[in-house]
Amino acid sequence: MSEPLIHVDEVVAGYVTGVNILNGANLELAEGELIGIIGPNGAGKSTMLKALFGLIKVTEGKVWYRGEDVTGKKANFLVARGIGYVPQINNVFPSLTIRENLEMGGYLRKSGVDAMIDTVVDIFPRLGERIDQRAGSLSGGERQMLAMGRALMMEPSVLLLDEPSAGLSPVLQDQVFERVKQVNSTGVSIIMVEQNAARCLSICDRGYVLDQGRNAYTGTGDELLKDPKVIELYLGTLAKAR
Repeated sequence: MSEPLIHVDEVVAGYVTGVNILNGANLELAEGELIGIIGPNGAGKSTMLKALFGLIKVTEGKVWYRGEDVTGKKANFLVARGIGYVPQINNVFPSLTIRENLEMGGYLRKSGVDAMIDTVVDIFPRLGERIDQRAGSLSGGERQMLAMGRALMMEPSVLLLDEPSAGLSPVLQDQVFERVKQVNSTGVSIIMVEQNAARCLSICDRGYVLDQGRNAYTGTGDELLKDPKVIELYLGTLAKAR
């Protein structure tokens, strides 16, 4: 089996010294995979992404990217290496236009910004229709698409998405999930944290269920959707209604 693109090995991390949110979490991401992380509130899902992206201190364990130890490396180092991150909130510049937001996303590029904007607009046509409109006037779904588009400006190998469907209507959630799948189909490997567990697992190659900062279950998206224990403990009526 080939070496994973990302390997999280027994990571312990938290926001306050002595109070750990992750308690020995593990994760592997292969080239081209779409992975979902689900679990109850406070399980450490978003913390996992922040630990991966160098936004909080990892006190134990290691994060590996393409065989390189990147534990604790800063965000700009990781972006330059090919990892993009889309936070749940405050993920666009509302006073800037869509074009200016995308240009900001490509600030580390030495060339090819306009060509990459064209590529992003091909994936998210709505952004192209409103390219000179201020981001602050966009709907929630459009903002999420812009945030993803901005992260894609650096042509990442890996995209970390923190609850991209949060706060959106069911119709807009579907649009965001479709776009996530589309981005993945271009060759970008994705780790996505989601509260909408059933919908997330339905599009993922593999899923991880985090509970109290540890891996409770892992399997293909389909396996987890059908696992009676996962349904009972983590999916509830949402899965039963599918």
